Amino acid sequence: MARTVTFKKNPVNLAGNELKPGDSAPSFKGLKGLDAITLADTPAKARLFSVVPSLDTGVCSAQTKKFDEGVKALGDSVASYTVSLDLPFAQGRFCSAEGISTMKTISDVHDHSFGKNWGVLIESGLPLKLLTRAVFVVGKDGKITYAEYVPEVTDHPNYDAALNALKAAAK
Repeated sequence: MARTVTFKKNPVNLAGNELKPGDSAPSFKGLKGLDAITLADTPAKARLFSVVPSLDTGVCSAQTKKFDEGVKALGDSVASYTVSLDLPFAQGRFCSAEGISTMKTISDVHDHSFGKNWGVLIESGLPLKLLTRAVFVVGKDGKITYAEYVPEVTDHPNYDAALNALKAAAK
């Protein structure tokens, strides 16, 4: 059965399975700059994965800024990432221009393994590949403690719920 969300009120299909709290966080191979990064390369602490279609859009930009601000108070007890299909160069330019210092970026442009394995790759319904808007919190044990797939891609996620889940996972 196809999983769908809407993009500007039009249904689009997602690749992969929906992840739920209690599931093991799936592996992936993305890019952090020009270096490969996998789930195993992220620290074994509470981690926030904020998934956006493109940092060059208003809601995605706001989402990244909101989480960057929200995780600052948690300091080194957590790790936080924005994941998109943007090229690493565009991600770096955005973070520099917007003063993003806490959120790190992961580009899934290489093989879309994050998108496929985490169930966030929009595989049909648009003229280009994008990731749907979603937020995940992964605990120190590698299990997902919070998962939100935003039903309408152009809407904001539940920031408070995600940050509260991250705080709880950091304890």
